[in-house]
Parts: sequence; C-alpha cells; structure tokens
Amino acid sequence: MACPARVMSPSFESMRPLYGVGMPTIFTRIINGEIPGTFIWRDDKCVSFMSINPMSHGHALVIPISEVDHWVDLEPALARHLFDIAHRIAKAQQAAFSPERVGLIIAGYEVPHTHLHVLPTNEMSDLSFSNAASSVDRDELERAADAIHQQLIAHGEDTGVIR
Repeated sequence: MACPARVMSPSFESMRPLYGVGMPTIFTRIINGEIPGTFIWRDDKCVSFMSINPMSHGHALVIPISEVDHWVDLEPALARHLFDIAHRIAKAQQAAFSPERVGLIIAGYEVPHTHLHVLPTNEMSDLSFSNAASSVDRDELERAADAIHQQLIAHGEDTGVIR
C-alpha cells in the first residue's frame, strides 16, 4: 500500500480529541488497511511502516497491533518483540543508507498508540522532532521502504510484506 504524496500532520493537541473511548487510532486504521501505509514489516504482533512526517530519510515506525497508549504498559514479551523488530529494521537501515548511527525514540505524544521511531542519523540534532517534514514525496517514501525491505530480505528476514 502506498502513502499519499502529501499528508499534513496535525498537532498533538488537535489530534487528541479525535481519539474517543473505543475509537481506533490512526495507526490501527493504517494497520487494518483503512488508510494507506508504506509497510516494511508485518507479523502477528506488530507492523512497521514509513513515517509520513520523517525526521530523516528512511524514518520508520514500529507499532504493536494491539492499541497500548503508553509503552510502559506493554506486556514484557510484546515490548521485547517490538525492540527486536526495531533492531532488525535498524540493521537494514544501516546497510541501506550508511548513516553514522540509527536512533530510536519512544515519545508517544503524537498518537495514543505505542510506536517506536527508528531513524537513520548522522548527528545528534537529527533526533529532534522539529526536523519532521510536514509532507513527504510518495516516490521518495517508496524508495526508502524498498531499500530497507531489500536489506531485510538480504539478511534472511521474513518480513510478511510483499513490495
């Protein structure tokens, strides 16, 4: 599935009222195919897709299928699984983009559904949300996803995604 070429990201304050009790988060809607996403991983516990507001080229999110708002409330086995998948994706990002480091951020303010930001970085300032793009070129997003996915496959991973 492909992300729209230009999607504006509302502020956290404007998004919070969108999530009433029992309403699915935007991530659940992407996971369920109601909204397009550029997936690079899918298994029975989590997914990973490209951020539509990337802080750097190749910025991916790792998200549990179950809606858990705060990461400290995850079951320990699920938390370990998310970090394992984030680690695999980070290795693929290293191979695909040759960054100095791959950063990992868990903030949780933008969407009330646990998500790990996994992003290639070349300096500490790359880890600032002020770098987040307000829109993204669909072709660039697809190229980054393809590069990460190819590296996952090259390392013998069964990503659960056909690109």
